[in-house]
Amino acid sequence: MSRPAGQERFPAEVAAMLSRAGWRASDRDDQRGRDWALRIAAQVGPGGRQHAVVGPAIEVYAEFGGLRVEPDGPGVDVAPSPVHLDPRPAVHTIATLATLGDVLGVPLSPIGVEAAGPGILAIDERRRVFVLDHGGDWYVGASIEQAISTLLLGLRPSRVGEDGSW
Repeated sequence: MSRPAGQERFPAEVAAMLSRAGWRASDRDDQRGRDWALRIAAQVGPGGRQHAVVGPAIEVYAEFGGLRVEPDGPGVDVAPSPVHLDPRPAVHTIATLATLGDVLGVPLSPIGVEAAGPGILAIDERRRVFVLDHGGDWYVGASIEQAISTLLLGLRPSRVGEDGSW
């Protein structure tokens, strides 16, 4: 018996949500990844700063770009979050991401938003994923797979401290 696409990378519940949203691992669009990276990097913010675009962000743009995923159920620890994996709604967050990146000691790239609120999804060069929202800065996973699972299943994220720890 074959397993649904993504089940080897994601818990079965998350793989099912991704599938319903139209995600297929084989639908990777490397050209979109490159185009979005150029657009994001070209955005100029206050003081002439620009977004850093790290390799893992380009991979997310290519594989998940544009995907909107709605969670099922009430969440394990907290309310689950719908995810929109598109950096363009977060393009004006240069200073915000730079500030957290400075605390963490690594550049951050926008990869999307929590679709139900003001949360900004960002990834660093080590593939770690963070959410920045009105309640603080949160570490949601060591990989995009773990982050998507954390958000869609309503797993408790870890708050990022002022010293960059969680």
